[in-house]
Amino acid sequence: MRIQYQLATSNHLNEIMRLVKNAILTMEHNHIHQWDEIYPTAEDFAEDIRQGCSYIGVSEGKIAVVFALNHQYDEAYQNGSWQYPDREFFVVHRLCVNPLFQHRGVAKQTMQFIEEKCRAEGIMAVRLDAFSNNPSALKLYSHMGYSRAGYAHWRKGRFYLYEKYLW
Repeated sequence: MRIQYQLATSNHLNEIMRLVKNAILTMEHNHIHQWDEIYPTAEDFAEDIRQGCSYIGVSEGKIAVVFALNHQYDEAYQNGSWQYPDREFFVVHRLCVNPLFQHRGVAKQTMQFIEEKCRAEGIMAVRLDAFSNNPSALKLYSHMGYSRAGYAHWRKGRFYLYEKYLW
């Protein structure tokens, strides 16, 4: 599958929110109670767009995936036992695959894009968190060589902190 990645704009926000709402329904159907009407919000995605860190991947004329990539992280990340604490890193936020494109390798291809982008910008590591009750995400990050660096507890439960060194 060919995916074209680009920065998201405010013109994409409505389609992003439809994608996210459908993804939430799909997760709930699969007993993954990760996102809801409280998080993430349209304002979360709008702020990512304003900051210039929101990306979309387009395939077949539709947004197949959305994510944010930046240096920001929740204070709970300070509890992580990071293998490379002094290396420059980016954090992946709100990675969401359109349910119409799930089980087609979109998340893996997107993570490969993120890693290539980081390498090209001289970023040495990628960090992220994944909901402990999202088996697809946990399997993906494990298979792609991400190491667990600890965990955080947020409103929905335990999230594992992951890190991958790229160099």
